Amino acid sequence: MDYYDTRPLSPVVLNCRNLTKTYDSVMPALDRIDLTLTRGHIVGLLGPNGSGKTTLLKLIAGLLTPTSGEITVSGFPVSTDSKRVISYLPDQTYLSPSMRIDEALHYFEDFYTDFDAARAYDMLMRLSIDPTKQMKTLSKGTKEKVQLILVMSRRADLYLLDEPIAGVDPAARDFILHTIVNNFDPRATVLISTHLITDVEPILDEAIFLSQGHVLLHQPVAAIRENEGKTIDQFFREVYHYAW
Repeated sequence: MDYYDTRPLSPVVLNCRNLTKTYDSVMPALDRIDLTLTRGHIVGLLGPNGSGKTTLLKLIAGLLTPTSGEITVSGFPVSTDSKRVISYLPDQTYLSPSMRIDEALHYFEDFYTDFDAARAYDMLMRLSIDPTKQMKTLSKGTKEKVQLILVMSRRADLYLLDEPIAGVDPAARDFILHTIVNNFDPRATVLISTHLITDVEPILDEAIFLSQGHVLLHQPVAAIRENEGKTIDQFFREVYHYAW
């Protein structure tokens, strides 16, 4: 039975209300954010360093606790239930250097009931990646590919990808974006944090612009292009000209 057929689905996959996160500094990392994402979209989370992108993803993933406000994912508050329907790719390598690729796949298969091992092995084969290789023997680009394969081989409701194409060569970027699009289920949503807007823009349906912990804009990409007469990258540079 298809994973999605086992439970009713609301059209809303992510709902943040009055979401605030404050660290030790006076200025909140996120300040009373309201944000709703519906199913079936690839969404860019855009903003300069310090705008709150990684903090937002970690709050949604349940790795940080909000100072105030609410987050629900597919109707679940942040909990073991919400984590079950989220597939999260952090901006740092998280697999042990001594772990073999096939061991990582077995770990995901044991830990996540929605993990599709056949899909993961198929992607590894198409990339000519030997699953018996240890992570420490892989190039940075290959590590990025393996981690993305693991994340995108789950049948999740919400995929959180933090800088999935940073620091890899153009060919690796093309593969990563191709993997996201071709493994995207229209009943799910992908939220991508990135600085490399030109590379990601062709696959985006919506864009969220963050600045100093606030949502400046959340609109369909087509509407931004039509209203502003610019690409998303050009509009980004205009909005954040002070940050360069």
